[in-house]
Amino acid sequence: MKRFLIGLVVLLVLIFGGLKLYAITNYGGTTYYTKITTTGTKIAPHDANGNVHLDYRYEQTGYDENGRAQSLTFNANKARPLRQQAYLKLTYNDKKGVTSWEAVSATDVPKKALTKLAAQP
Repeated sequence: MKRFLIGLVVLLVLIFGGLKLYAITNYGGTTYYTKITTTGTKIAPHDANGNVHLDYRYEQTGYDENGRAQSLTFNANKARPLRQQAYLKLTYNDKKGVTSWEAVSATDVPKKALTKLAAQP
Protein backbone atom coordinates (compact mmCIF):
# COMPACT_ATOMS: atom_id res chain seq x y z
CA MET A 1 0.00 0.00 0.00
CA LYS A 2 2.86 2.37 0.84
CA ARG A 3 4.51 1.77 -2.56
CA PHE A 4 1.22 2.44 -4.30
CA LEU A 5 0.79 5.81 -2.54
CA ILE A 6 4.38 6.82 -3.29
CA GLY A 7 3.91 5.85 -6.93
CA LEU A 8 0.65 7.81 -7.09
CA VAL A 9 2.29 10.92 -5.62
CA VAL A 10 5.22 10.66 -8.06
CA LEU A 11 2.80 10.25 -10.97
CA LEU A 12 0.76 13.29 -9.92
CA VAL A 13 3.92 15.40 -9.55
CA LEU A 14 5.06 14.36 -13.04
CA ILE A 15 1.67 15.13 -14.57
CA PHE A 16 1.32 18.57 -12.98
CA GLY A 17 4.98 19.38 -13.66
CA GLY A 18 4.53 18.45 -17.32
CA LEU A 19 1.41 20.58 -17.63
CA LYS A 20 3.17 23.54 -16.05
CA LEU A 21 6.18 23.13 -18.36
CA TYR A 22 3.84 22.94 -21.38
CA ALA A 23 2.08 26.15 -20.33
CA ILE A 24 5.35 28.00 -19.80
CA THR A 25 6.91 26.96 -23.10
CA ASN A 26 3.76 27.51 -25.18
CA TYR A 27 2.04 30.46 -23.52
CA GLY A 28 4.59 32.15 -21.28
CA GLY A 29 7.22 34.47 -22.62
CA THR A 30 8.92 37.82 -22.41
CA THR A 31 6.99 40.93 -21.43
CA TYR A 32 7.18 43.88 -23.82
CA TYR A 33 5.55 47.29 -23.73
CA THR A 34 4.33 49.36 -26.66
CA LYS A 35 2.29 52.48 -27.36
CA ILE A 36 -0.46 52.54 -29.99
CA THR A 37 0.39 55.18 -32.58
CA THR A 38 -1.62 53.90 -35.57
CA THR A 39 -5.16 52.71 -36.21
CA GLY A 40 -3.88 49.31 -37.28
CA THR A 41 -4.91 47.43 -40.39
CA LYS A 42 -8.55 46.43 -40.66
CA ILE A 43 -8.98 42.71 -41.31
CA ALA A 44 -12.11 40.61 -41.68
CA PRO A 45 -11.34 36.94 -40.97
CA HIS A 46 -14.00 34.24 -41.42
CA ASP A 47 -14.75 31.58 -38.82
CA ALA A 48 -15.51 27.92 -39.60
CA ASN A 49 -19.17 28.78 -40.27
CA GLY A 50 -18.30 31.55 -42.74
CA ASN A 51 -19.17 34.41 -40.37
CA VAL A 52 -17.05 37.54 -40.77
CA HIS A 53 -15.46 39.09 -37.66
CA LEU A 54 -14.05 42.60 -37.96
CA ASP A 55 -10.65 42.95 -36.31
CA TYR A 56 -7.53 45.13 -36.38
CA ARG A 57 -3.93 43.93 -36.80
CA TYR A 58 -1.02 45.90 -35.39
CA GLU A 59 2.67 45.74 -36.22
CA GLN A 60 4.46 47.55 -33.44
CA THR A 61 7.87 47.75 -31.86
CA GLY A 62 7.83 46.72 -28.22
CA TYR A 63 10.48 47.21 -25.55
CA ASP A 64 11.31 45.01 -22.58
CA GLU A 65 12.19 46.36 -19.13
CA ASN A 66 15.81 46.83 -20.26
CA GLY A 67 14.84 48.82 -23.36
CA ARG A 68 15.58 46.02 -25.85
CA ALA A 69 13.38 46.22 -28.96
CA GLN A 70 11.25 43.43 -30.46
CA SER A 71 9.02 43.57 -33.54
CA LEU A 72 5.51 42.49 -32.51
CA THR A 73 2.47 41.60 -34.62
CA PHE A 74 -0.87 41.03 -32.92
CA ASN A 75 -4.61 41.34 -33.42
CA ALA A 76 -6.71 43.57 -31.20
CA ASN A 77 -9.65 41.13 -31.20
CA LYS A 78 -12.01 44.10 -31.22
CA ALA A 79 -14.39 45.50 -33.82
CA ARG A 80 -12.83 48.96 -33.43
CA PRO A 81 -9.24 50.24 -33.41
CA LEU A 82 -7.36 50.49 -30.11
CA ARG A 83 -7.20 53.91 -28.46
CA GLN A 84 -4.40 56.09 -29.79
CA GLN A 85 -1.51 56.67 -27.35
CA ALA A 86 -2.62 53.72 -25.19
CA TYR A 87 0.18 51.75 -23.53
CA LEU A 88 0.04 47.97 -23.82
CA LYS A 89 1.81 45.20 -21.94
CA LEU A 90 2.28 42.17 -24.22
CA THR A 91 3.55 38.65 -23.66
CA TYR A 92 5.71 37.45 -26.55
CA ASN A 93 6.51 33.76 -27.03
CA ASP A 94 9.24 32.71 -29.50
CA LYS A 95 7.02 29.88 -30.82
CA LYS A 96 3.63 31.60 -30.98
CA GLY A 97 4.34 35.33 -31.16
CA VAL A 98 2.15 37.58 -29.02
CA THR A 99 0.01 35.37 -26.79
CA SER A 100 -1.68 38.08 -24.72
CA TRP A 101 -1.91 41.82 -24.25
CA GLU A 102 -3.51 44.26 -21.84
CA ALA A 103 -3.79 48.03 -21.54
CA VAL A 104 -1.68 49.58 -18.78
CA SER A 105 -1.05 53.11 -17.58
CA ALA A 106 2.23 54.90 -18.32
CA THR A 107 3.19 54.53 -14.67
CA ASP A 108 3.17 50.72 -15.09
CA VAL A 109 5.69 50.82 -17.95
CA PRO A 110 9.33 50.31 -16.87
CA LYS A 111 11.45 53.46 -17.17
CA LYS A 112 13.77 52.23 -19.94
CA ALA A 113 10.86 51.04 -22.08
CA LEU A 114 8.94 54.27 -21.44
CA THR A 115 11.94 56.34 -22.57
CA LYS A 116 12.13 54.40 -25.85
CA LEU A 117 8.36 54.69 -26.40
CA ALA A 118 8.42 58.44 -25.72
CA ALA A 119 10.98 58.84 -28.53
CA GLN A 120 8.57 57.28 -31.07
CA PRO A 121 6.58 59.64 -33.31
